[in-house]
Amino acid sequence: MTRYALLLMASMFLVGSNVGIGKSIVASVPVPLFALLRFVIAVGVLAPFYRPTRMRRVKRAEWLNLFLQAFFGTFLFTLLMLNGVQRTSAVAAGVITSTIPAVVALLSWLLLKERPGARVLAAIVLSMLGILIVNVANTRGVTAGRHSNVLGNLMVMGAVVCESIYVVLSRRLTQTLAPIDICAYTHGFGLLLMLPLGASALLHFEYGSVTPGVWALLVWYALSASIFAFWLWMKGIRHVPGALAGVFTAVLPLAAAAYGMVFLGERPTLAHGLALLCVMSGIALASLRPRSVLPVAS
Repeated sequence: MTRYALLLMASMFLVGSNVGIGKSIVASVPVPLFALLRFVIAVGVLAPFYRPTRMRRVKRAEWLNLFLQAFFGTFLFTLLMLNGVQRTSAVAAGVITSTIPAVVALLSWLLLKERPGARVLAAIVLSMLGILIVNVANTRGVTAGRHSNVLGNLMVMGAVVCESIYVVLSRRLTQTLAPIDICAYTHGFGLLLMLPLGASALLHFEYGSVTPGVWALLVWYALSASIFAFWLWMKGIRHVPGALAGVFTAVLPLAAAAYGMVFLGERPTLAHGLALLCVMSGIALASLRPRSVLPVAS
């Protein structure tokens, strides 16, 4: 497995574990305020990279791509995913997010003309099979309709589409801009987009009602989702085709399940082991596919 595959896996693991962390935080902090604070923290950490001399080198088409990536991959994804998991069950969210590799492959085919080969298609099937095993096992014993929420499910599906668009856009942008610059600029846009929605909650929220532990989780979420996972993905995606990169997003729902087992006391089963084997086999198969590396910006 190449180091670029490991970077993509690490990124999606952080994003997946943040699904559970985010669900814990929104129980105490309103979604608009939580989302706004995420961007405030990220922009504060990334402040040294907003240098006018570097920003003037960014072309107009690149600024448009940055805005679209911020709009879909940070702004809309954050709102849809947090509101979605607040309204639906984790099981339903896991089933829906397992469609990310297929959506990415489809968008890469349509937008980037990267027709997936046999190995990529096989890897996608293995990854989705593994995640479906987990979710089918988890749905046993759950009363039909007990956790049903059409609006929440639609929001999570919308987040899947946004994440897939983000993957495709990031593939194109990393060929000309440094990953840390992309991270800084997209989160700058994200803060501007989120400010109107979170300003009221920022001024009127009772901050004393939130425990220090929840605030610590919020800070970690902001750093891991906005900086660590973002930077890891940008470093890896510049060397990996869009359709192939979609396979690694399968780690996202698997990581969410792992978080539940480790921190929420869920017992691992044979189904979890089989699912992990399927997903890892798919990732290994995809990462071993021969591919020439495109020239990248220094």
